[in-house]
Amino acid sequence: MSHTEHTQETASAGKSYLSAIHTPADLRALPAEAIPALCAEIRETLVETVTKNGGHLASNLGVVELSVAMHRVFDCPRDHFIFDVGHQSYVHKLLTGRYEAFSTLRQGGGVSGFTKRSESEYDCFGAGHSSTSLSAALGFAQGDRMSGSEAFTLAVIGDGAFTGGMIHEAMNNVTPGLRLIIIINENEMSISKNIGRFATHMARLRRKSGYFKTKKGISRFLKRIPLVGDALFCAARDTKKALKNALYGSNYFEDLGLYYLGPADGNDYEAVEGLLTEAKKLNDSVVIHLKTRKGKGYAPAEAEPGKYHGMSPAGAVSVENFSHRLGEILIEEAGKDDRICAITAAMSEGTGLETFREVCPHRFFDVGIAEEHALTFAAGLAADGYKPITAIYSSFLQRSYDQIIHDVALQNLPVLMCIDRAGLNGGDGPTHHGLFDVSFLSAIPGVTIYAPVTFAGLAVSVRRALAEGVPAAIRYPNGGEDELLRTTFYPGGDPTDVGVRESDPDSLMPPAAVIITHGRITHEALVARERLSAEGISVGILLCEYLKPYTRLADEIAIRLPAGVPLLFVEEEIRAGGFGMMLTDALRRNGSLAGRLFAILATDDSFVSQDKPEPILRTAGVDAEAMVSEIKKLLRQ
Repeated sequence: MSHTEHTQETASAGKSYLSAIHTPADLRALPAEAIPALCAEIRETLVETVTKNGGHLASNLGVVELSVAMHRVFDCPRDHFIFDVGHQSYVHKLLTGRYEAFSTLRQGGGVSGFTKRSESEYDCFGAGHSSTSLSAALGFAQGDRMSGSEAFTLAVIGDGAFTGGMIHEAMNNVTPGLRLIIIINENEMSISKNIGRFATHMARLRRKSGYFKTKKGISRFLKRIPLVGDALFCAARDTKKALKNALYGSNYFEDLGLYYLGPADGNDYEAVEGLLTEAKKLNDSVVIHLKTRKGKGYAPAEAEPGKYHGMSPAGAVSVENFSHRLGEILIEEAGKDDRICAITAAMSEGTGLETFREVCPHRFFDVGIAEEHALTFAAGLAADGYKPITAIYSSFLQRSYDQIIHDVALQNLPVLMCIDRAGLNGGDGPTHHGLFDVSFLSAIPGVTIYAPVTFAGLAVSVRRALAEGVPAAIRYPNGGEDELLRTTFYPGGDPTDVGVRESDPDSLMPPAAVIITHGRITHEALVARERLSAEGISVGILLCEYLKPYTRLADEIAIRLPAGVPLLFVEEEIRAGGFGMMLTDALRRNGSLAGRLFAILATDDSFVSQDKPEPILRTAGVDAEAMVSEIKKLLRQ
């Protein structure tokens, strides 16, 4: 039977198994022969929902059997399940009472695309960034040991997470004797030498229930032999290790003193359930190594797992975006200067650098999920005379804050940080909002910040930052160029420089108030201006295409401000230490705020969790409606 025929047959039969699972207890009550049909229903649901709403499809299709087995062998939420990044937790959600609401995945007020503590008692730890799972799992496991709890903690870790330093820092602290099961989900790159007949034999042997029981028995027997017991045990252990290393290489996990099970086929349900059962019997720190296939059961995702890793919602229009345009700009600049290098942290496609990789392979570096390393590596390149450009999502750049301060800014090294996904990012939620970069970069001496709103402005910002030769950041949103912003602020064509732009530079009538803002939220400011204009209230808008140095920005703004009119500072970031606070301070110091009313409209220092089915800017309280309300308040004072 073909895959399509199987899917159609399953659909016609309905989701009789999945729809009846409200808790993991319902899953455990199913007969073993029902599991294949259940897995088919789960995959059908994943494909239906994710292709419509967007999200992570391939990785979740790969962990269906693993997730089902975990919930049948262990007792969640007493036992703790922690998914690295959290994007591979969709199956877990379907099995823990969220099937009926799953159609709302990644929608306002719906099921989150990541694990979320406030959403369910079955989500014991929230995640959205990579490589955090093992540290958190250690916290649970150690806490349970101290409290005398018999709960198990399971951490599901994709092999890509092992490129992140936190995993290795945590691994260094894993000790034997914890009820901790580390499940390595290998679906892209090999993390250990496991080829050959001996490795295959050992993997099968480890799956047998008597293997570790026999191993422990022999160890106890040797140690009890008077006088020479300990020496015999050490000699036997060392001989075994030397033989194994000679045949198929050292095992990193066993070298740390941990039990190691695998590798095994992670899409073979019986094999996975058997390994989990044996790991549970050990009552110890165990590593289970599984190999899963991304996109399993859905032919398009199996053929192109990268394409189906993170999907856009159905009907989303594909347009040229800032990320891809950045890649084109960097290729052009690299053709002029062989000192230009590009660095990404496992996001070459997402940040638009894949083409740069192809054109300039010797000047492209993908350092893996290691943002901290990326910035210090860039600092080293800069100190050696190169011009490194790092392209990193705003929410991921947070992880390298110390490196930006200590290794880049303190030494005044010309590292250019291209900050992707700046601002609010509705579908992915709080873990992926770019709300903090303006605030934390504004606090660092010597860092210049640019905020272009057009592709032409992005190119000018890159060239200017490279020419100035100081630490710099260019922030831009997810998505493409805003036509309204381009036609309003660039009526004469592309810019030759970036600065402060006025919405109505030739107007002879002074406005009743002025909105000062930056980035894509300026579109909402233009909408607010039109609404206020319809009520007879004239509003001017000043668009800032660079933010820092704030003293220079304040001086440029001061010459454009009509005397005495109220000012509204609007930003798509947190208020604390951000654009509004820093700029009003600079304007106060140059005398521009004397006798003038002003207000700051920002995300009010919240993480902006979209708990209602409404636009994300409205949820954050920074949409056109909020601007209209704030302007009217200022004018009433």
